[in-house]
Amino acid sequence: MEHGLLTIILIILIIIGVAVIFYLYKKTKELRLEAEKLSREAKEVLQNNIKEAENKKREILLEAKDEAIRLKSEAEREIKERRIEINRLEQRLLRKEENLERKLENLEKKEEQINLKKLQIDELKAKLEGLIQEKMIEIERISGLTSEEARNILLAEVEKELDVEIANKVKEAQMKIKEESEKKSREILSLAIQRCAVDHTMESTVSVITLPNDDMKGRIIGREGRNIRSFEAETGVELIIDDTPEAVTISSFDPIRREIARRSLEKLILDGRIHPGRIEETVEKSRRELEQEIKEYGETVCLEMGIANFHPEIVRLIGRLKFRTSYGQNIYQHSVEVAHLAGIMASELGLDAALAKRGGLLHDIGKAVDFEMEGSHALIGADLAKRYKESPIVVNMIAAHHGEVEPISLEAILVQAADAVSASRPGARRESLETYIKRLENLEKIALSFEGIDKCFAIQAGREIRVMVKPDQIDDIMTQKLARDIAKQIEESLDYPGEIKVCVVREIRSVEYAK
Repeated sequence: MEHGLLTIILIILIIIGVAVIFYLYKKTKELRLEAEKLSREAKEVLQNNIKEAENKKREILLEAKDEAIRLKSEAEREIKERRIEINRLEQRLLRKEENLERKLENLEKKEEQINLKKLQIDELKAKLEGLIQEKMIEIERISGLTSEEARNILLAEVEKELDVEIANKVKEAQMKIKEESEKKSREILSLAIQRCAVDHTMESTVSVITLPNDDMKGRIIGREGRNIRSFEAETGVELIIDDTPEAVTISSFDPIRREIARRSLEKLILDGRIHPGRIEETVEKSRRELEQEIKEYGETVCLEMGIANFHPEIVRLIGRLKFRTSYGQNIYQHSVEVAHLAGIMASELGLDAALAKRGGLLHDIGKAVDFEMEGSHALIGADLAKRYKESPIVVNMIAAHHGEVEPISLEAILVQAADAVSASRPGARRESLETYIKRLENLEKIALSFEGIDKCFAIQAGREIRVMVKPDQIDDIMTQKLARDIAKQIEESLDYPGEIKVCVVREIRSVEYAK
């Protein structure tokens, strides 16, 4: 039984082995056929690629041959054109060479003719010199003078006549230039003033606030004066509450502080709630509002004048001038007027109008802070302009507008003139016409009180007095002493703003009449 089972298993294994061998044989045959098929396809692809490469090679060779033929044709054509151009240039050079040879021959002929004429001229010149020498000897014999003496006499007469003629011409030219320059300057100034119409406002160092009733004074003062002390401490002004009915006075030399105090007090009166906390809050609000208005004032005038590229701090300082006065004249309006006048005069004279306007607008910028700093407002303004990157010419305009430094440009001189025109005309500053005329008359009376004075004139609205002396009584040395004495007498006798220039003039005029 066991032997039969083993025989069966063995037979099964043999059958399985035969099946496996048959399967492997079949797979091997299929793989071989597949490999042969792939080999044939690879050979076909290779042959096709070889054929395509050969076709591409033939095409490239044909294209290269065509390109070579084309380049060769172009080169031959260019060479042919070059040869034609070279032949043409050779012909031109040959023609020019022939022309130069002909011209050279003509020049040689002309040179021979010139040499011949030169010899003839030399002969004639020698003959002429001989004749002149003979005539000179004859003239000396007849006149009894040598040629040198006669020449000196003639030169002296001619020089004398020329001196007189030159002096007359110079005098005529000077008079003509003076008349024309005065006429032109009057035209320019009148045109500038006519075209510039700016309102002026008058302010002082105090502001008066109207109260609804006298009971409001007690509320402003507060219990034991705490409200008024708080208000003065916050604003930095002096609040004057006196017997004036329904009015309170704010006093301060700082116009910005005074304006902040005025606005704050008006708001407190309108609100009715007056105590230290409310005062502090209101003053701070008024200060912010005023700072914004100052900025807007500066930006507005810069926009209206067409001037740009200002430093923001310069714009703020221009706005501060709105609340600054000098001798009753509002500096903001004065600066605008000076800018207009300087710009118009610069345009008429063909100068830089924009630069003149810029200098005119900034010329009094130092007055925005001069009550906070020591020194002349012109120099303070120049330092501010320099600090905020203004050009050296503009800095000089500001520093030189009162003559403290020398102007370096014509525009700076125009700013000086515009400032004088704006500030010195009657009505521009707080001074009645009667007072103005009386002050000028007093100046002239002081000058005329000295001996040797011929005439005197107060000009520039009393900023300068011009004194003409009698030349036979006052010499050049005495003029300096006389100017100093007049200035000293003015200082002792008169009260006036700013400074007065004393100019003593001594001249000798020689007059003759042709009859």
